[in-house]
Order: sequence, then C-alpha cells, then structure tokens
Amino acid sequence: MFFNKTAEQKEAAKKMKEIVKSNKAIIKKFEDEKKRKNVPASEYQTAMKNPDNILEIDNLHTYFYTDMGVVRSVNGVNIEIPQGKTVALVGESGCGKSVTSMSVMKLIMGPSGQITNGAIRYNRASGPIDIVKTPISEMQHIRGNEISMIFQEPMTSLNPVFRIGAQIEEAIMLHRPDVPKSDLKAQTIKMLELVGIARAEGVYASFPHELSGGMRQRVMIAMSLCCNPKMIIADEPTTALDVTIQAQVLELLRDLKDKIDASILLITHDLGVVAEMADYVVVMYAGRVAEQGTAHEVFLNPKHPYTIGLIKSKPVVNQLVERLYSIPGAVPNPVNLPNHCYFKDRCDKCIAACNGAIPELKTLEGGHKVACHLYTQGGH
Repeated sequence: MFFNKTAEQKEAAKKMKEIVKSNKAIIKKFEDEKKRKNVPASEYQTAMKNPDNILEIDNLHTYFYTDMGVVRSVNGVNIEIPQGKTVALVGESGCGKSVTSMSVMKLIMGPSGQITNGAIRYNRASGPIDIVKTPISEMQHIRGNEISMIFQEPMTSLNPVFRIGAQIEEAIMLHRPDVPKSDLKAQTIKMLELVGIARAEGVYASFPHELSGGMRQRVMIAMSLCCNPKMIIADEPTTALDVTIQAQVLELLRDLKDKIDASILLITHDLGVVAEMADYVVVMYAGRVAEQGTAHEVFLNPKHPYTIGLIKSKPVVNQLVERLYSIPGAVPNPVNLPNHCYFKDRCDKCIAACNGAIPELKTLEGGHKVACHLYTQGGH
C-alpha cells in the first residue's frame, strides 16, 4: 500500500535535504583543515592575555551539525583558569559543560561536532599555544601528559579486557619515555598508593570489573596524574559514587592538586561540591556563561536569576520544607535558540529589556560578572 506525502511532509523533507547539503559543505571545510600535515608551529603559537592563567577559553563556539539543524552546544563561552586554582563549571544537564571540556581536549566527536570559532589558549612551558589551531599530532603530546581528564563514568573509560596495571603503565610509556620499563610497575603501584589504594599490588593485577565504583574512580585519578599534568579536567568525578566515597575523592583531589601544583577545571551540577572545592565558579546556561566570579561572591551574593534558582533548589540540612524548589520551565531547544535572553521564559524577574538582544557579560564590583539585563546600563 502506498501513501501520498502531504504538502507539509514534502516541505519537511525538502528542508532536511537542504540542511544535510549545507552541513556537508561546512563539515568538509573543517575536516580538510584538520587533515593538513606539517602545520608550522607559528600557526598555533599565541600569547596569553594574563600570563598567570594556565588556560583561557575565549569566545568558544562548538556546534554539532545534525539532520535537524545546527546544535549550538557551546555558544560564545569565556573562561579563565588561573595557575594552581580550581574553577568549577556548573549548570543543568545539557548546558554545555562537558562539551566545553571536550573542546579543551579536542575530543569533540566528528565529523558532525566541530569547534567553529574562538580560541583556547594554553600556557605551555615551551610557550603559549591555541589548542583550536593545534594539529592532532601535537595534541597527542598534550593529552594525558600536560592536560589530563577524569571522565564521568570510570567503568566506560577503563578497558574491560586489560588489567589495571597495564592501562596505567601504557599512559606512562606513551608520555614518559625516560622511565625505564623495569621501573614501570613500581611507578604504577606508587601512583595507586598515592590515591589512597591500600592493597595496590592486588589492584594492579585486577580487571576493572573486579573493583568497586570508588576504587575505579581512584584508578582513573591515578592514571590522570601519572604524568604530573599542569591541569586536570574532572568531569563530574563523583556522580556515580555514594556520599562517603564522594567526600574521600574530593579530599584526594584537593590534596593532590596542592602536591603537584596543578589547576583543576571541575565540572559538576552539585553545588555542595562546588562550595567545598572551588576558588572560582562559572555558571553556564544553554551554551553560554550566565555568571562567574569567586566562589564566595557567587554563593553569598548571586546575581543572575538562574544562579539564584540553582542555589535555592539545593536542599538545606535541618530545614523542613513541604516541597523542594525547582526552576520552572525547561532549557530551550539548542537547534532553535531564541534571539532574546535564553532564560527569559523561565525567569520571574523579566523586564522590558529582556525582549531585546541577548545580554553580554557585564563586570560588576570585584570582578564578579553577570549576563543579565537587570545589571546592564538602564536595565533597572
């Protein structure tokens, strides 16, 4: 039996074909750029705006080109990470936190996912570079060596068919050729002991499935630290762990950061973790930065209605409430983002200016920044 397509279905099919054709042309341009060989170092060398920063994310745009349209996962993000400090990136699921971290590592899944604009300046010992322009061959020397990542779910990050010791040793061999093969086992066990694993010899010979969630997370931290990185990206490192193990992992990260003088980009939606760990806080919403400042400023004097809502929705110990607060509404569709403030339809403090242009980050007292028309000139 055959069915005739309606005019609407024909129009939708035509529109999808146009999107696919447009996406192919855009993706080809980015993929051809990635395939270039023998890229001269002068093309990706840069200068830091502030030499005290280890990383500067400047106007970053990371898009995914799908058959339904362009998903603007990261849409103009600016973040600075000072040397030796912890910066927490917070927000609801789907706001672009993990895509931001994957962009820093150049691990965006292609060909649909592409960094389309912006700069990621990394203060390398040999001189600052722009990661966006850095070829993959050079990034392989940086990933896991100078910038390490602790992924959200260790069971899917560890290879199930190799023993723990072999996986950590592989990371050391790749990035530290100066370590003799005869010393690899001793170095690996030392790293396992450093992250608080008591029976390191037994864990060294174990497979990932033989360990608990907390132990696997410790193994991931040991693997990320085995090359003494300058920066650690921790993507919700305590999400799958129970409360007592969470506290131990956070304490471990704090201690290790001080021991190796590393910086941490901590990605989480747990405000309790942020209050305990972070020096600076960046609040993201729908792919953009809504507010940023020191942890003290953001928690004690939040400015953006979204930040206020996030803090209000966190349960308070010894406080009896009939119903936990939740921010009304939902995050806008990233394919069809509005041309006004993205939070407008969920905000209870809207003013006339909210119907206008998307608010840019405005610097308030003490370096506290907020993207809200309530604080722009003439907004009140």
